[in-house]
Amino acid sequence: MKSTVRTSPNLNDADTEVGVDSFPETAPFLDRLEHFTWAWFVLPMTTGGLSLLLSPQIQPHSFRGLETIGKVVYIWDLFLFAAVTLCITYRFICFRGTFISSLTHPTESLFAATPLLSLATIIAGIARHGIPNCGEWLIVAYRILFWSYYLVSFIAAVGLYFLLFTSPSLKINDMTPAWDLPIFPFMLSGTIAACGAGHQPPDQAVPMIVAGMTAQGLGMMISVLIYANYIHRMIQYGFPRPESRAGMFIAVGPPSFTSLALIGMTNDFPSTYRIYFGGTDDAAVEIMKATATMIAILIWSLSFWFFCISVLACIAASHEMRFRLNWYAFIFPNVGFTIATISIGKNLQSTGVGWVGSVMTVMLVVTYLLVGFHHVRAFIRRDILCEGRDEDTYWGELHHKALRADRSGTDCHN
Repeated sequence: MKSTVRTSPNLNDADTEVGVDSFPETAPFLDRLEHFTWAWFVLPMTTGGLSLLLSPQIQPHSFRGLETIGKVVYIWDLFLFAAVTLCITYRFICFRGTFISSLTHPTESLFAATPLLSLATIIAGIARHGIPNCGEWLIVAYRILFWSYYLVSFIAAVGLYFLLFTSPSLKINDMTPAWDLPIFPFMLSGTIAACGAGHQPPDQAVPMIVAGMTAQGLGMMISVLIYANYIHRMIQYGFPRPESRAGMFIAVGPPSFTSLALIGMTNDFPSTYRIYFGGTDDAAVEIMKATATMIAILIWSLSFWFFCISVLACIAASHEMRFRLNWYAFIFPNVGFTIATISIGKNLQSTGVGWVGSVMTVMLVVTYLLVGFHHVRAFIRRDILCEGRDEDTYWGELHHKALRADRSGTDCHN
Protein backbone atom coordinates (compact mmCIF):
# COMPACT_ATOMS: atom_id res chain seq x y z
CA MET A 1 0.00 0.00 0.00
CA LYS A 2 1.30 3.42 -0.90
CA SER A 3 2.09 5.62 2.07
CA THR A 4 0.52 9.04 2.35
CA VAL A 5 2.87 11.97 2.07
CA ARG A 6 3.92 13.34 5.42
CA THR A 7 6.31 16.00 6.56
CA SER A 8 9.01 15.04 9.03
CA PRO A 9 8.63 16.89 12.32
CA ASN A 10 11.13 19.70 12.74
CA LEU A 11 12.53 19.89 16.24
CA ASN A 12 12.97 23.63 15.90
CA ASP A 13 9.32 24.14 14.96
CA ALA A 14 8.17 21.80 17.62
CA ASP A 15 4.47 22.30 18.17
CA THR A 16 3.40 23.12 14.63
CA GLU A 17 0.72 20.67 13.57
CA VAL A 18 2.61 19.38 10.57
CA GLY A 19 0.55 18.89 7.47
CA VAL A 20 -2.84 18.85 9.20
CA ASP A 21 -4.48 20.97 6.50
CA SER A 22 -3.04 18.76 3.76
CA PHE A 23 -4.39 15.52 5.22
CA PRO A 24 -7.51 14.53 3.25
CA GLU A 25 -10.69 14.95 5.24
CA THR A 26 -12.03 11.83 3.53
CA ALA A 27 -8.93 9.71 4.12
CA PRO A 28 -10.04 6.11 4.71
CA PHE A 29 -9.43 4.42 8.03
CA LEU A 30 -6.60 2.24 6.72
CA ASP A 31 -4.68 5.32 5.53
CA ARG A 32 -5.10 6.95 8.92
CA LEU A 33 -3.41 3.93 10.50
CA GLU A 34 -0.08 5.45 9.43
CA HIS A 35 -0.41 7.47 12.63
CA PHE A 36 -1.47 4.55 14.84
CA THR A 37 1.28 4.88 17.43
CA TRP A 38 2.50 2.81 20.38
CA ALA A 39 0.50 5.11 22.65
CA TRP A 40 -2.72 3.32 21.63
CA PHE A 41 -1.68 0.46 23.91
CA VAL A 42 -2.66 2.66 26.85
CA LEU A 43 -6.25 1.59 26.09
CA PRO A 44 -5.80 -2.15 26.81
CA MET A 45 -3.26 -1.27 29.52
CA THR A 46 -5.84 0.81 31.38
CA THR A 47 -8.64 -1.69 30.80
CA GLY A 48 -6.47 -4.50 32.18
CA GLY A 49 -5.64 -2.44 35.25
CA LEU A 50 -9.34 -1.81 35.82
CA SER A 51 -10.08 -5.54 35.57
CA LEU A 52 -7.54 -6.15 38.36
CA LEU A 53 -9.12 -3.46 40.52
CA LEU A 54 -12.59 -4.97 40.06
CA SER A 55 -11.59 -8.44 41.27
CA PRO A 56 -13.16 -9.60 44.56
CA GLN A 57 -9.68 -10.45 45.93
CA ILE A 58 -8.81 -6.74 45.77
CA GLN A 59 -11.99 -4.95 46.72
CA PRO A 60 -12.71 -4.49 50.44
CA HIS A 61 -16.47 -4.51 49.78
CA SER A 62 -17.75 -7.09 47.35
CA PHE A 63 -21.21 -7.88 46.03
CA ARG A 64 -22.86 -10.56 43.93
CA GLY A 65 -21.79 -10.11 40.33
CA LEU A 66 -18.52 -8.28 41.00
CA GLU A 67 -16.49 -11.30 39.93
CA THR A 68 -18.48 -11.51 36.70
CA ILE A 69 -17.96 -7.79 36.03
CA GLY A 70 -14.22 -8.19 36.54
CA LYS A 71 -14.09 -11.12 34.13
CA VAL A 72 -16.11 -9.25 31.49
CA VAL A 73 -13.73 -6.29 31.71
CA TYR A 74 -10.79 -8.70 31.45
CA ILE A 75 -12.23 -10.29 28.29
CA TRP A 76 -12.82 -6.81 26.87
CA ASP A 77 -9.17 -6.07 27.63
CA LEU A 78 -8.06 -9.15 25.66
CA PHE A 79 -10.13 -8.01 22.68
CA LEU A 80 -8.70 -4.48 22.82
CA PHE A 81 -5.15 -5.78 23.04
CA ALA A 82 -5.68 -8.00 19.99
CA ALA A 83 -7.29 -5.15 18.01
CA VAL A 84 -4.57 -2.63 18.85
CA THR A 85 -1.84 -5.17 18.04
CA LEU A 86 -3.47 -5.87 14.67
CA CYS A 87 -3.70 -2.15 13.81
CA ILE A 88 -0.11 -1.29 14.71
CA THR A 89 1.15 -4.38 12.86
CA TYR A 90 -0.71 -3.16 9.78
CA ARG A 91 0.99 0.23 10.14
CA PHE A 92 4.48 -1.23 10.35
CA ILE A 93 3.92 -3.59 7.40
CA CYS A 94 2.15 -1.21 5.03
CA PHE A 95 3.99 2.03 5.80
CA ARG A 96 7.67 1.37 5.34
CA GLY A 97 10.11 2.83 7.81
CA THR A 98 7.52 3.55 10.49
CA PHE A 99 8.75 0.80 12.82
CA ILE A 100 12.31 2.13 13.04
CA SER A 101 11.15 5.72 13.20
CA SER A 102 8.75 4.86 16.04
CA LEU A 103 11.65 3.55 18.14
CA THR A 104 13.90 6.53 17.46
CA HIS A 105 11.31 9.32 17.53
CA PRO A 106 11.83 11.54 20.61
CA THR A 107 8.23 11.31 21.85
CA GLU A 108 6.67 8.22 20.26
CA SER A 109 9.53 6.03 21.45
CA LEU A 110 8.62 6.85 25.06
CA PHE A 111 5.41 4.86 24.55
CA ALA A 112 7.13 1.83 22.98
CA ALA A 113 6.98 0.15 26.39
CA THR A 114 3.17 0.33 26.63
CA PRO A 115 2.61 -3.05 24.85
CA LEU A 116 4.58 -4.69 27.66
CA LEU A 117 2.55 -2.77 30.22
CA SER A 118 -0.59 -4.13 28.59
CA LEU A 119 0.84 -7.64 28.80
CA ALA A 120 1.65 -7.09 32.48
CA THR A 121 -2.00 -6.43 33.28
CA ILE A 122 -3.06 -9.43 31.19
CA ILE A 123 -0.64 -11.76 32.99
CA ALA A 124 -1.61 -10.41 36.41
CA GLY A 125 -5.27 -10.85 35.43
CA ILE A 126 -4.64 -14.57 34.94
CA ALA A 127 -3.93 -14.84 38.67
CA ARG A 128 -7.09 -12.93 39.59
CA HIS A 129 -9.58 -14.30 37.06
CA GLY A 130 -8.09 -17.53 35.72
CA ILE A 131 -6.14 -19.51 38.31
CA PRO A 132 -8.99 -19.71 40.87
CA ASN A 133 -11.14 -21.44 38.24
CA CYS A 134 -8.56 -23.59 36.46
CA GLY A 135 -6.24 -26.45 37.22
CA GLU A 136 -2.59 -26.86 38.10
CA TRP A 137 -1.53 -26.28 34.49
CA LEU A 138 -2.35 -22.56 34.68
CA ILE A 139 -0.18 -22.14 37.78
CA VAL A 140 2.75 -23.58 35.85
CA ALA A 141 1.90 -21.43 32.82
CA TYR A 142 1.79 -18.34 35.02
CA ARG A 143 5.27 -19.11 36.31
CA ILE A 144 6.60 -19.47 32.76
CA LEU A 145 4.92 -16.23 31.69
CA PHE A 146 6.40 -14.38 34.68
CA TRP A 147 10.00 -15.35 33.96
CA SER A 148 9.59 -14.75 30.21
CA TYR A 149 8.10 -11.32 30.85
CA TYR A 150 10.82 -10.57 33.41
CA LEU A 151 13.57 -11.18 30.85
CA VAL A 152 11.89 -9.35 27.95
CA SER A 153 10.92 -6.30 30.05
CA PHE A 154 14.47 -5.95 31.39
CA ILE A 155 15.90 -6.06 27.86
CA ALA A 156 13.33 -3.45 26.82
CA ALA A 157 14.17 -1.21 29.79
CA VAL A 158 17.85 -1.22 28.85
CA GLY A 159 17.31 -1.05 25.09
CA LEU A 160 14.74 1.76 25.01
CA TYR A 161 16.78 4.02 27.26
CA PHE A 162 19.89 3.17 25.22
CA LEU A 163 18.11 4.42 22.09
CA LEU A 164 17.02 7.61 23.86
CA PHE A 165 20.54 8.27 25.13
CA THR A 166 22.21 7.47 21.79
CA SER A 167 20.59 10.29 19.81
CA PRO A 168 19.19 12.68 22.41
CA SER A 169 16.55 15.01 20.99
CA LEU A 170 14.47 15.74 24.09
CA LYS A 171 15.27 18.77 26.21
CA ILE A 172 14.88 19.17 29.96
CA ASN A 173 12.23 21.83 29.38
CA ASP A 174 10.15 19.17 27.58
CA MET A 175 10.36 16.82 30.55
CA THR A 176 7.18 14.99 31.58
CA PRO A 177 6.69 11.83 33.67
CA ALA A 178 6.33 9.93 30.36
CA TRP A 179 10.13 9.70 30.42
CA ASP A 180 9.59 7.07 33.11
CA LEU A 181 7.59 4.73 30.85
CA PRO A 182 10.48 2.58 29.51
CA ILE A 183 11.26 1.27 33.03
CA PHE A 184 7.59 0.74 33.91
CA PRO A 185 7.21 -2.76 32.41
CA PHE A 186 10.16 -4.18 34.34
CA MET A 187 8.92 -2.51 37.51
CA LEU A 188 5.52 -4.15 37.07
CA SER A 189 7.23 -7.53 37.32
CA GLY A 190 6.86 -6.91 41.04
CA THR A 191 3.11 -6.47 40.63
CA ILE A 192 2.90 -9.70 38.61
CA ALA A 193 4.82 -11.49 41.36
CA ALA A 194 2.54 -9.99 44.02
CA CYS A 195 -0.55 -11.27 42.17
CA GLY A 196 0.67 -14.79 41.44
CA ALA A 197 3.24 -15.82 44.05
CA GLY A 198 0.57 -16.90 46.50
CA HIS A 199 -0.60 -19.59 44.07
CA GLN A 200 2.87 -21.04 43.57
CA PRO A 201 4.54 -23.82 45.60
CA PRO A 202 6.98 -22.39 48.19
CA ASP A 203 10.15 -23.35 46.32
CA GLN A 204 8.84 -21.46 43.26
CA ALA A 205 7.17 -18.58 45.10
CA VAL A 206 10.31 -17.36 46.90
CA PRO A 207 12.46 -16.88 43.76
CA MET A 208 9.50 -15.12 42.12
CA ILE A 209 9.11 -12.77 45.08
CA VAL A 210 12.84 -12.00 45.29
CA ALA A 211 12.97 -11.29 41.55
CA GLY A 212 9.84 -9.17 41.77
CA MET A 213 11.29 -7.17 44.65
CA THR A 214 14.47 -6.59 42.64
CA ALA A 215 12.50 -5.31 39.64
CA GLN A 216 10.28 -3.14 41.81
CA GLY A 217 13.30 -1.64 43.53
CA LEU A 218 15.09 -0.81 40.29
CA GLY A 219 11.98 0.74 38.80
CA MET A 220 11.32 2.85 41.87
CA MET A 221 14.91 4.11 42.10
CA ILE A 222 15.03 5.10 38.43
CA SER A 223 11.69 6.83 38.89
CA VAL A 224 13.07 8.85 41.80
CA LEU A 225 15.98 9.97 39.61
CA ILE A 226 13.52 11.03 36.91
CA TYR A 227 11.36 12.80 39.50
CA ALA A 228 14.32 15.02 40.34
CA ASN A 229 14.47 16.25 36.73
CA TYR A 230 10.68 16.54 36.60
CA ILE A 231 10.49 18.77 39.66
CA HIS A 232 13.47 20.81 38.45
CA ARG A 233 11.68 21.29 35.12
CA MET A 234 8.49 22.54 36.82
CA ILE A 235 10.36 24.89 39.16
CA GLN A 236 12.23 26.47 36.24
CA TYR A 237 9.60 26.33 33.47
CA GLY A 238 6.25 25.73 35.17
CA PHE A 239 3.66 23.06 34.47
CA PRO A 240 3.52 21.22 31.13
CA ARG A 241 1.24 22.63 28.47
CA PRO A 242 -2.49 21.86 28.88
CA GLU A 243 -2.50 18.96 26.40
CA SER A 244 0.28 17.26 28.36
CA ARG A 245 -1.06 17.73 31.88
CA ALA A 246 -3.02 14.49 32.01
CA GLY A 247 0.35 12.76 31.73
CA MET A 248 1.35 14.28 35.06
CA PHE A 249 -0.58 11.46 36.72
CA ILE A 250 2.04 9.01 35.44
CA ALA A 251 4.17 10.18 38.37
CA VAL A 252 1.54 8.72 40.72
CA GLY A 253 2.20 5.21 39.38
CA PRO A 254 5.69 4.12 40.51
CA PRO A 255 5.24 4.78 44.27
CA SER A 256 1.72 3.32 44.15
CA PHE A 257 2.66 0.08 42.38
CA THR A 258 5.72 -0.23 44.61
CA SER A 259 3.53 0.05 47.71
CA LEU A 260 1.02 -2.55 46.57
CA ALA A 261 3.79 -4.88 45.35
CA LEU A 262 5.62 -4.67 48.69
CA ILE A 263 2.49 -5.57 50.62
CA GLY A 264 1.38 -8.23 48.14
CA MET A 265 4.72 -10.02 47.99
CA THR A 266 5.31 -10.01 51.74
CA ASN A 267 1.78 -11.20 52.46
CA ASP A 268 2.34 -14.13 50.09
CA PHE A 269 5.78 -15.05 51.36
CA PRO A 270 5.57 -18.74 52.38
CA SER A 271 5.51 -19.00 56.15
CA THR A 272 6.98 -22.51 55.93
CA TYR A 273 10.00 -21.41 53.92
CA ARG A 274 12.51 -19.65 56.18
CA ILE A 275 15.87 -20.48 54.68
CA TYR A 276 16.33 -16.85 53.60
CA PHE A 277 16.10 -15.65 57.20
CA GLY A 278 17.87 -18.44 59.03
CA GLY A 279 15.13 -18.81 61.65
CA THR A 280 12.90 -21.63 62.75
CA ASP A 281 9.79 -19.67 63.70
CA ASP A 282 7.36 -17.25 62.10
CA ALA A 283 8.87 -14.11 63.66
CA ALA A 284 10.96 -13.18 60.62
CA VAL A 285 8.00 -13.33 58.26
CA GLU A 286 5.79 -11.29 60.61
CA ILE A 287 8.51 -8.66 60.99
CA MET A 288 8.87 -8.53 57.23
CA LYS A 289 5.12 -7.96 56.79
CA ALA A 290 5.01 -5.16 59.37
CA THR A 291 8.08 -3.50 57.87
CA ALA A 292 6.65 -3.72 54.35
CA THR A 293 3.42 -2.08 55.49
CA MET A 294 5.25 0.84 57.08
CA ILE A 295 7.46 1.33 54.02
CA ALA A 296 4.40 1.11 51.77
CA ILE A 297 2.72 3.92 53.73
CA LEU A 298 5.86 6.03 53.46
CA ILE A 299 6.06 5.55 49.68
CA TRP A 300 2.28 5.95 49.27
CA SER A 301 2.56 9.49 50.60
CA LEU A 302 4.66 10.45 47.56
CA SER A 303 1.91 9.17 45.26
CA PHE A 304 -0.64 11.20 47.18
CA TRP A 305 1.43 14.38 46.79
CA PHE A 306 1.86 13.86 43.04
CA PHE A 307 -1.85 13.08 42.77
CA CYS A 308 -2.85 16.36 44.43
CA ILE A 309 -0.43 18.42 42.32
CA SER A 310 -1.68 16.76 39.14
CA VAL A 311 -5.35 17.32 40.01
CA LEU A 312 -4.79 21.03 40.67
CA ALA A 313 -2.71 21.46 37.51
CA CYS A 314 -5.42 19.81 35.36
CA ILE A 315 -8.21 21.84 36.96
CA ALA A 316 -6.28 25.06 36.32
CA ALA A 317 -5.97 24.25 32.61
CA SER A 318 -9.22 22.32 32.13
CA HIS A 319 -10.66 24.90 29.71
CA GLU A 320 -7.65 24.46 27.41
CA MET A 321 -7.29 20.69 27.51
CA ARG A 322 -8.22 18.63 24.47
CA PHE A 323 -8.23 14.86 24.21
CA ARG A 324 -5.01 13.01 23.67
CA LEU A 325 -4.21 9.40 24.44
CA ASN A 326 -2.37 10.52 27.57
CA TRP A 327 -5.81 11.06 29.13
CA TYR A 328 -5.71 7.39 30.08
CA ALA A 329 -3.14 8.49 32.66
CA PHE A 330 -6.19 9.71 34.59
CA ILE A 331 -6.89 6.02 35.22
CA PHE A 332 -4.00 3.55 35.03
CA PRO A 333 -1.59 5.16 37.57
CA ASN A 334 -4.55 5.81 39.85
CA VAL A 335 -5.52 2.14 39.63
CA GLY A 336 -2.23 1.41 41.37
CA PHE A 337 -2.88 4.28 43.79
CA THR A 338 -6.31 2.83 44.64
CA ILE A 339 -5.11 -0.76 45.06
CA ALA A 340 -2.24 0.46 47.25
CA THR A 341 -4.72 2.39 49.41
CA ILE A 342 -6.95 -0.67 49.76
CA SER A 343 -3.98 -2.92 50.56
CA ILE A 344 -2.73 -0.58 53.28
CA GLY A 345 -6.24 -0.41 54.73
CA LYS A 346 -6.50 -4.20 54.83
CA ASN A 347 -3.12 -4.60 56.58
CA LEU A 348 -4.07 -1.92 59.11
CA GLN A 349 -7.56 -3.45 59.42
CA SER A 350 -9.05 0.00 58.84
CA THR A 351 -12.70 0.08 57.77
CA GLY A 352 -12.46 3.78 56.93
CA VAL A 353 -9.54 3.33 54.52
CA GLY A 354 -11.42 0.45 52.93
CA TRP A 355 -14.42 2.69 52.20
CA VAL A 356 -12.10 5.34 50.77
CA GLY A 357 -10.73 2.69 48.42
CA SER A 358 -14.25 1.69 47.36
CA VAL A 359 -15.17 5.31 46.58
CA MET A 360 -11.95 5.71 44.59
CA THR A 361 -12.86 2.57 42.62
CA VAL A 362 -16.26 3.96 41.64
CA MET A 363 -14.65 7.25 40.58
CA LEU A 364 -12.13 5.42 38.39
CA VAL A 365 -14.89 3.42 36.66
CA VAL A 366 -16.77 6.65 35.89
CA THR A 367 -13.54 8.28 34.67
CA TYR A 368 -12.84 5.31 32.40
CA LEU A 369 -16.26 5.65 30.77
CA LEU A 370 -15.82 9.42 30.31
CA VAL A 371 -12.34 9.09 28.81
CA GLY A 372 -13.62 6.34 26.52
CA PHE A 373 -16.40 8.66 25.30
CA HIS A 374 -13.92 11.46 24.58
CA HIS A 375 -11.66 8.94 22.83
CA VAL A 376 -14.38 7.90 20.41
CA ARG A 377 -15.40 11.51 19.82
CA ALA A 378 -11.81 12.58 19.16
CA PHE A 379 -11.43 9.78 16.61
CA ILE A 380 -14.61 10.80 14.79
CA ARG A 381 -13.62 14.49 14.84
CA ARG A 382 -10.11 13.61 13.59
CA ASP A 383 -8.44 15.07 16.66
CA ILE A 384 -6.35 11.89 16.77
CA LEU A 385 -5.11 9.41 14.16
CA CYS A 386 -4.39 12.26 11.79
CA GLU A 387 -1.28 14.01 10.44
CA GLY A 388 0.36 16.18 13.08
CA ARG A 389 -2.05 15.17 15.84
CA ASP A 390 -0.41 12.08 17.34
CA GLU A 391 2.69 11.06 19.28
CA ASP A 392 4.69 10.65 16.06
CA THR A 393 4.91 14.47 15.97
CA TYR A 394 7.33 16.16 18.33
CA TRP A 395 5.87 18.81 20.62
CA GLY A 396 8.15 21.22 22.45
CA GLU A 397 6.74 22.59 25.67
CA LEU A 398 8.35 26.04 25.66
CA HIS A 399 8.02 26.52 21.91
CA HIS A 400 4.32 25.68 22.29
CA LYS A 401 3.85 28.45 24.86
CA ALA A 402 5.73 30.98 22.74
CA LEU A 403 3.74 29.99 19.65
CA ARG A 404 0.45 30.35 21.53
CA ALA A 405 1.50 33.75 22.85
CA ASP A 406 2.46 34.94 19.35
CA ARG A 407 -0.83 33.72 17.90
CA SER A 408 -2.81 35.30 20.73
CA GLY A 409 -1.01 38.61 20.28
CA THR A 410 -1.60 38.54 16.52
CA ASP A 411 -5.31 37.82 16.98
CA CYS A 412 -5.70 40.66 19.47
CA HIS A 413 -3.80 43.04 17.19
CA ASN A 414 -6.02 42.17 14.27
